[in-house]
Parts: sequence; C-alpha cells; structure tokens
Amino acid sequence: MTDSKAANQLWGGRFGAGPSAIMTEINASIGFDKRLWKQDIAGSRAHAAMLAKAGVLSAADNAAIQQGLDTVAAEIEAGQMAWNPALEDIHMHVESRLAELIGEPAKRLHTARSRNDQVATDFKLWVRDAIDQIDAGLVAFQRALLARADEHAETVMPGFTHLQVAQPVTLGHHLMAYVAMAARDRGRFADARRRANECPLGAAALAGTSFPIDRAMTAAALGFDRPTANSLDSVSDRDFALEFLSAAALTGLHLSRLAEEIIIWASQPYKFVSLPDAFSTGSSIMPQKRNPDAAELVRAKVGRLLGAFQSLAVVMKGLPLAYSKDMQDDKEPVFHAVDTLGLCLAAMTGMVETLVFNTAPMRAAAASGFSTATDLADWLVRAGGVPFREAHHITGRAVKLAEEKGLMLHELALDDLKAVDARITDDIYSVLTVEASVASRTSHGGTAPSQVRAAIAAARQELGL
Repeated sequence: MTDSKAANQLWGGRFGAGPSAIMTEINASIGFDKRLWKQDIAGSRAHAAMLAKAGVLSAADNAAIQQGLDTVAAEIEAGQMAWNPALEDIHMHVESRLAELIGEPAKRLHTARSRNDQVATDFKLWVRDAIDQIDAGLVAFQRALLARADEHAETVMPGFTHLQVAQPVTLGHHLMAYVAMAARDRGRFADARRRANECPLGAAALAGTSFPIDRAMTAAALGFDRPTANSLDSVSDRDFALEFLSAAALTGLHLSRLAEEIIIWASQPYKFVSLPDAFSTGSSIMPQKRNPDAAELVRAKVGRLLGAFQSLAVVMKGLPLAYSKDMQDDKEPVFHAVDTLGLCLAAMTGMVETLVFNTAPMRAAAASGFSTATDLADWLVRAGGVPFREAHHITGRAVKLAEEKGLMLHELALDDLKAVDARITDDIYSVLTVEASVASRTSHGGTAPSQVRAAIAAARQELGL
C-alpha cells in the first residue's frame, strides 16, 4: 500500500487523490506529536473498554484491540515504530499499526470518537503529566533553598531596593523569598491541573455522538474528575495549555530573577558567592575568568517561555468554534516550554545546592550605606516618643554628619549624636549594628533569624518534609 493510499484509507472515500508533497509536509504533525503516544494508547484502551461495556464493541474485538495496543506500545517503547509523514499524526500511526496487527477489529476502535476529541484528550493527559513533573522539580528547588536558608538563617547580607543597600537582612530570609515564589508557582500549576482535569473524550468531532457511550466511565479510567460539559467547547478548548504556559512563564521569571542575583553576587565588586565548576565556564582568552554561564542561560530562556504563551495565544485568539487546523500548532510551544522549564529548574536547583556563600563580604556590604539608619529612627520613636516623620528627619541629619566625618553611624561619638538631637542616649548603640538590626525584625515574615527558622519549619511542614 502506498503512503498516499494509506492516508486516504484513513480519511475515507471523500478524497480521490493523494496530497502533494507540500501538503504532506505542512499537514503532518507526527514529527512532534509522537510524544503523545502513551496518552493516545491510554485513551484508546479506555475508549475500547467503554464501547465493549456499552455493547457497541464485542468482547472479542475489545480483547483483540487491547492486546494489539500492548504490542504497539511495546514497539514504540523499543523504538521500532516506523514514523511516516503520510500518516500525519500519532493517532493515525497507532490506528494504522493496530490494523496491521489485528485486522478488522481495529477499524471499529474509532466508533463514537473523532480525532478532535481524541487529540484534546491526549493533549490534556500529556499536560497533566507535565504539570506533575514540573511540580516535582519545583519541590526539589524548594528543598534546596530550604536547606541553604537553614544553613544561613543568621548570615547577614544587605537587603536592596533599587539595587542600593537599604537595610540588613539575613541570607536565609532572602532565600526564603524564592521558596515563597515557588509555592505560588506550584499553586498556579495545581489550579491549572484542576481545571484541566475534565475529559473531552466522547465529544466526537464537535456535536457528541448517537452511540450509547458512557463518558463518565472513560473519564474515570483516565483519571479525570468528570467528562467535559459541552461538546463544542471540549474539542476547541486549549485554555489548559495556555494556563500551563502562563504558569510556566511566571515560574521562569522567578528563576530568572534568582539567576540575575547570582550573576551579580558572583561579580568581583560583590564577591558574595563563588560559583561551582559544574555551573560555570572559563574564557577562551582570559584565564582568570569564571563565568556564570548556567545562570545567564536560565535568565535568557524565560524569553522562550514567554514566547510560547504568546505563540499559542495568537493561534487561539480568533478561532471560531469548534475545531480548526490552526490548533495543530498548539503542541510545539507546550512541548518546548516543558523541556525548557525542566532544564532551568534542574540548573537552578543544582546552583543553589552548590553555591559557596562568602559571608564576610556580605556582612561588610550590609554594614555599608548607613543601612541601620531606619533602626536609629525606630529607636527615636520607641525610646524618645518622637513622631516617625520627625525621627526620619533627625536620622537624615545624623547620616549627613556621618558622611561628612567619613564614619558609619555606629562610629559616631555620642556627643556628635546628641548634637543632632539631645534625646539620643548611649542606648542607641544597641540597635546600630547589623546583627542587632536583623534580630529586631521579629514581625511575622520579617528577617529576624527566629522568623526565618519559623518560616523554614512552616515550609517544610507544607512540603511534608
């Protein structure tokens, strides 16, 4: 049988001539949708079992189909499937090979379904599996962050706004910010999974079917919560893919922010971290260089994730109900996003686990830039009953004096501070060190080591660790 005849037989009698080579090339999706083979076979198993229970398919035909699908799965797993562009997609490949193996019963498998509801089901199953894989990667990332945060719950570093030294914080607190981001990422993926977990199978081409099928049975067999409610929406919906890509893009943004910080921290002006050999490279001309290439590549790849969402959104934005061939372009952006995000998560987890934090430069930077100025203002409010706005101005004058003298705030003599405001006493020195500053930030979610350890414990409990 020629390739065109094989394809025509599956299309039916409507087409008399085979497609041109150009049409074959543009129409075929097997080059990428073969990744759906496990999901396609699972859907066919569930569909055949349901048809047999409904009396649409004989028990003997169902047994032959199930056995034949076992063989097809084994062949694909072993790399023995001959991928043929003339057969267009994974659905036709499975069905065609099944027909070669078991003959007539294979022709009955497609009863009461269409490639439209079939691909929607396969794709949902695949995205659901991808979400589970990404979630596992996010958990590993969180665990790595938690371990380093616990290690550095008391390590002082500068907290920045506008990339200027603002107030002292702890490194553990800083790392826990990314644990919080990852928790939101996991929540978005979980929400997307929950909404996606409705089964399109049985919607057929767009209008449902006249056969006495049991959609709840196939939904349950495939691990869905329920069948989808509207047949038109069932075959035309790609919200689940767009939601996945949106969550992936936000996750990528978070990874990119940490990657950017690692790049900054590893630079010579900062020297906050030393990069591990496994995640850095050298220069072809400058032997002293250690480049943060892994972090830079993670920072770059968020563009691909944003582009994947944009790509699919443009495909879907003007499509009338129900199915259009445009939707064949839904899978490549999602496949690419899953691969990209999985790689970025693995790289960032590895970097977090192996970075060497240089605590001395961190503490020195935390003490620079008059980072405890707010502590002076807060002390004036607490100890002197000074309104905060007035305390803010007094502190500003103290900072100006320290700048003129070339000193840090805690290095100013008490007489100098009293000259700024007579209400200042020697007790002020108890709040002007960076250690005292971070220790005082005991509000819920603050940077005090006690709060950091409480946040770590709560996160570990949430993760079941």
